[in-house]
Amino acid sequence: MYSTESMIEVLLEKQDDFLKVKETLTRIGVASRRTNTLFQSCHILHKQGKYYIVHFKELFALDGKNSTITEEDIGRRNSIIQLLEEWDLVKIADRDNELFKNKIPLNGIKIIPYKHKEEWELIPKYNIGKKRA
Repeated sequence: MYSTESMIEVLLEKQDDFLKVKETLTRIGVASRRTNTLFQSCHILHKQGKYYIVHFKELFALDGKNSTITEEDIGRRNSIIQLLEEWDLVKIADRDNELFKNKIPLNGIKIIPYKHKEEWELIPKYNIGKKRA
């Protein structure tokens, strides 16, 4: 059973930071340059009064679905969280958390600048709050 214990909690300065982080995450992930498609890697999750940045495969696991989350996925999540902190969008609640140690090089992550987002097809691999049939 997957739980919040396996996730990285982040702190937001202001309530509207949630929407900024949510939008920013739509433009960070794994890209196919051939088709100008970006697959969103992480989402912001609000659960029991706390905020977490989670890989989409963690959300599948939380839903009780099969999830093939890898060390590379966790490293990608952690590198994205670190970027969000560098951009002053979040603060990491527990920087010493062992779960936060693993990271991947930034060349393994595509970031679409806001001004170029119309040129890309942005595809989430998970939709929070939407029930699938």
